[in-house]
Amino acid sequence: METQILEAMNWRYATKKFDPTKKLREEQLQLLLETVRLSASSFGIQPWHFVVVSDKDIKLQLQAAAFGQAQLADCSHVIVFARKLDSDKALDEYITSTAQNANAPIEQFDAMKQYLKGALSSKSEAEMGTWMARQLYIPLGTLLESAALLKIDACPMEGFDLAQFDQILGLKEKGLASLAIITLGYRAVDDKNAGQPKNRLAMDEVVTFIK
Repeated sequence: METQILEAMNWRYATKKFDPTKKLREEQLQLLLETVRLSASSFGIQPWHFVVVSDKDIKLQLQAAAFGQAQLADCSHVIVFARKLDSDKALDEYITSTAQNANAPIEQFDAMKQYLKGALSSKSEAEMGTWMARQLYIPLGTLLESAALLKIDACPMEGFDLAQFDQILGLKEKGLASLAIITLGYRAVDDKNAGQPKNRLAMDEVVTFIK
């Protein structure tokens, strides 16, 4: 397993050119979505929603809103990482789910709810936006690693017009706002980036041991 993980991390790269004829199988997509569903989050609140786009016409609209980047049109699926705009509602959903999973009365979690509500309400709007972005990058990283282990190519992207994405996908009406995306699929044989050596700093430049 150790070798498999390192091989996958060395194999993956931010794919710039996808083969439009190759698509993920449904079972592969569902496995990847399950890994992001199970991802960690602060307090376990899961303040996110993932929008999966495979419709060709919608992908072309998203491509136009992403400055024409080819990945969005040619990939198999676009995964949009969106934050929940109503943090109180997100907290209520989390508490309800916690009670149901514990098979316990929801009132048993009142103290937890009040503590978490206080922690979230203490943040300014700007701080909440930053906190939400940090939360979304946890499942984003999970998806990148999971895709690499399955030899599925991916490209994480922030270069798009968030407002246009929200409008195209009707996110605001759903109480959501886009923050980042990942395009999934299989690299084109002529993607020049595929053969580039991986450029990473040496271990002693990025890790400090304190013993």
